[in-house]
Amino acid sequence: MSNKKEIIQEATQLINRQLTQEGRRRFLKQGLTLGGITMLTGCDITNNANIESSLSQISQLNDRIQEWLFNGNLLAPVYPESMIDTNFPFNAFYSENDAPDINADEYHIEFLGLIKDKQPLTLAHLHQMAQVSQITRHICVEGWSSIGKWGGIPLSTLLKGIGADLHAKYVSFQCADNYYTSIDMATALHPQTILALTWNNEVLPRKYGYPIKVRIPTKLGYKNPKHIQAIEVTNRYPGGYWEDQGYNWFGGS
Repeated sequence: MSNKKEIIQEATQLINRQLTQEGRRRFLKQGLTLGGITMLTGCDITNNANIESSLSQISQLNDRIQEWLFNGNLLAPVYPESMIDTNFPFNAFYSENDAPDINADEYHIEFLGLIKDKQPLTLAHLHQMAQVSQITRHICVEGWSSIGKWGGIPLSTLLKGIGADLHAKYVSFQCADNYYTSIDMATALHPQTILALTWNNEVLPRKYGYPIKVRIPTKLGYKNPKHIQAIEVTNRYPGGYWEDQGYNWFGGS
């Protein structure tokens, strides 16, 4: 990974190129600072191939900066039970009625890629594992947030237990609703990243991702997939449902 100086130099070069191509006035109008640089997507020239190329470079740089800033020991804020939103919103690319209806007796989670023990685990087995809980804020890229109580298995515990290669770059998730996403290994091993089996002390509701939701309070909502069917550990870039449509891959909150 590039060091701080190299990242800053790359950011400066990219900004200077954009200034040359579009002009300082447009650049400043769109608010392209290092922190808000991705806001270029709101301009009226996004169909221009050069702009699309610039956006792609900016997005990749944004991911690298977020990855460099990420601290695996820094915890997201936690909240008292009095702040739990009992009407926690449903959010997906489909309606609530279209959420998958999964049979617990037939369910098992599969393991793929750089993992020694790929024996699928049933839901009953997962519920027998040691559980933790957290009251954390879900932050949606659409601009809303909500606090919920999630309980489940630390993803790091599961990955270590199945002999995953902890030096691999990515952990990806495949879901019953055809959603998919991926995270970096440092985030997968973060102590607050869990496979959530419960919400507010009850079995995880269908609308929140039954039977398993990945809960990552250090990431934006689209990095918290629901209805998990398979986990893969890989060095091949896996992308994601929204990420492949232009969202930042790292997606830190």
